[in-house]
Amino acid sequence: MTPVPATHLAQALRHRRYPLTGWPWRALAYLLTSVPLAGVLSLGLLVVLAPLVAAMNAVRDGRQVSLALGVALAIGALTILALAPLLSVPVSAFERYRLGLIDDRPLPRVPWPGLTARYTTSAAWREAGYLFFLGGAVPVAYWLFAGLVTLDVLLIVSPFMVRPGDTVVVLWNTAETPAQAAPYAIVGVLLLPVLWYAAGALAAGQGAAARWLLRRDPDGAALHEVTRSRARLVDAYEAERRRIERDLHDAAQPRLTNLGLQIGLARLDVPDDSPAARPLDIAHEQAKSLMVLLRQIVRGIRPQSLTDLGLAGAVRELAEDSPVPVEVHADLPGPLPEAAETTAYFVVSEALGNVARHAEATRAQVRLTDTAGDLVVEVTDDGRGGADPAHGTGLTGLADRVAAADGRLLLSSPTGGPTVLRVELPWSG
Repeated sequence: MTPVPATHLAQALRHRRYPLTGWPWRALAYLLTSVPLAGVLSLGLLVVLAPLVAAMNAVRDGRQVSLALGVALAIGALTILALAPLLSVPVSAFERYRLGLIDDRPLPRVPWPGLTARYTTSAAWREAGYLFFLGGAVPVAYWLFAGLVTLDVLLIVSPFMVRPGDTVVVLWNTAETPAQAAPYAIVGVLLLPVLWYAAGALAAGQGAAARWLLRRDPDGAALHEVTRSRARLVDAYEAERRRIERDLHDAAQPRLTNLGLQIGLARLDVPDDSPAARPLDIAHEQAKSLMVLLRQIVRGIRPQSLTDLGLAGAVRELAEDSPVPVEVHADLPGPLPEAAETTAYFVVSEALGNVARHAEATRAQVRLTDTAGDLVVEVTDDGRGGADPAHGTGLTGLADRVAAADGRLLLSSPTGGPTVLRVELPWSG
């Protein structure tokens, strides 16, 4: 099956290769495993719905609702409201686990908060709301989808149902021969991909509702303070990085250059057969090597090309230096924040280095785009694939660098390729 770079089903549905991937089968597994659970919960809701429907019919017919019916309705409703926060504990735990079928972003486990919290917190009542969603809305949606599937199957088999002298009703028309039913069978076959996508959309919608209702309540004040602390750390790091870069560039480099020049001049004054000639040659070479190393260190802090050319120009310079042919496509609104540009540059640098060293690729492609306030970097190659952070290809350090910038790194690298590395860095605001 063809992989797509997606972390959840709704994202995979937007990819044109979706029907050929494993995502539709994951969606189907999610739907099928929902059936028994939703069926049991819907039966529980009937305890309340049956008296409620009877009471509504009595009111509609102008009859008085009997006391027994009212008592049954009240007892059923109160029982369900009393039990729902407790029954939702095992159901929500199982649903958080089962959500992994269609969503690779795990929902954290919620520890038992205590009996009182099951009736006093918004998270507990959201979980209870998921019970009603799973037992009420989900069965209705599934029955509608099952009806569409049944109708499509009938269209496909309609030519085989026609017998000589019989008439078969197909939709709003009748067919007396297999030839007359054949167009409906063709339509049914053409609708199969639509139903395949519809099943995925149904599972994605249910998964989105589950994720929203079962999410854990964050501590708003603590989360705000963590965000502010991260911002302070990043700002402090950037200030310190600029100071080190300035000191190396303005102080250490000129002195080292002057030292190499003085050693070179001293070597010119020493005869070749002098005992001091050899040590001076070695010292001169070491001074030049140290100068190269210092330039690499300064470049590693913030490349000068990034300052002079901007992100797109600096990436094109990296592409020109790569031993593998690289195409660069940049669609950026203009200058970006320094932290985002620096992170993106080193992402491309590390990725192209991995392509050259490990991928055995014949070509690569780099895309830089701005999507809804996120700087998106995609590096694709046609190599052998199989990239794994556990194999020491620098991906773990790269992921740490991206996480420090509050971004995320996505990787798709099946055996045989292609490899797609995608990094999303927020920069607006």
